[in-house]
Amino acid sequence: MLAQLDGGIAEEARNTTKNDKRTEAGVKGFAGHYQGWGEENYTTKSLGDALFPTLEDALDSSGLIKDLSDQLQSAPFWTSTELRESTPPGTLVRIAAPGSLFDARYVAASLAGFASTHSGLEGIGAATATSSSPPARQGKGRPARAKGDKSPETINQLEDTIPDFNPMRNTDGSQGIGPEFFRGLVKIARGLFTPGLHLNLYPTDNDTHSIGVRLQEGRQFLDGDPEILFARYGTGNQNWTVVGTIGHYANAKDRVSPEYADITDGAGQVVRGRTAAFVNSYMRFLGALGFADVPQWPGFNVVPLAVYRIIASSASEVEAP
Repeated sequence: MLAQLDGGIAEEARNTTKNDKRTEAGVKGFAGHYQGWGEENYTTKSLGDALFPTLEDALDSSGLIKDLSDQLQSAPFWTSTELRESTPPGTLVRIAAPGSLFDARYVAASLAGFASTHSGLEGIGAATATSSSPPARQGKGRPARAKGDKSPETINQLEDTIPDFNPMRNTDGSQGIGPEFFRGLVKIARGLFTPGLHLNLYPTDNDTHSIGVRLQEGRQFLDGDPEILFARYGTGNQNWTVVGTIGHYANAKDRVSPEYADITDGAGQVVRGRTAAFVNSYMRFLGALGFADVPQWPGFNVVPLAVYRIIASSASEVEAP
């Protein structure tokens, strides 16, 4: 924040004072006397987080960035030809809209924590009201190790982190949620959204109109452990601003299953380009159905340069990437 307010962070300051005195022999016996003094100040600043606001201001002043925040609040604009023709893929845009974070790793960690807590409560006899049966016992009264418990060496997928536990019991006495339900949720989460941090923006009241923003790790996009990020920002909608380029748009035609294409030539040899085109068409079809990590009609995605929230105060507003 200081870098943005002050145009950088001062890392070095230097103050130099000089005093010069010089006497020279002149022509025909005249001598020259010179005296000078002065002060010089040097300050070296690290730009750091001030770089992006400087870039954003430069893009604004040059007319190179297009703000879509207001237009995207209108649902008809999403399906109009104006959006795709005036803002083709690669266009620099700024979009401010409500959005929420999502990470399959956080889903797995939270559900695993709940399952462990539930098993722990059973172990001390504090969960009998929600358990369908008492925990198995072995040896000297110690709870048996659940068959679903995994060591770090045997965890291959996120759902493997969910330990076995006795299913909870509904108020009517029937069996309720169990470990397989939790594992199913994790499978859905990691299948639809590649594990990692995602930001989904919803400019309209219709949640089928969404913008996907994949926040790559190591690029300073809210880098941190998933548990810490969601403890800070939660899972609900907040107002986010994204600056980046349009990645690609979903196409309504992709909702129709593609016809099988012959991936070989007349001699029976595989044609690489034809094969890639066919597989990609099928991936677009899966994405249109919601089963792949790509935009779903009528949405699109943005390749981010920066993601930030506005820090509002009574005096001013400061952008915090």
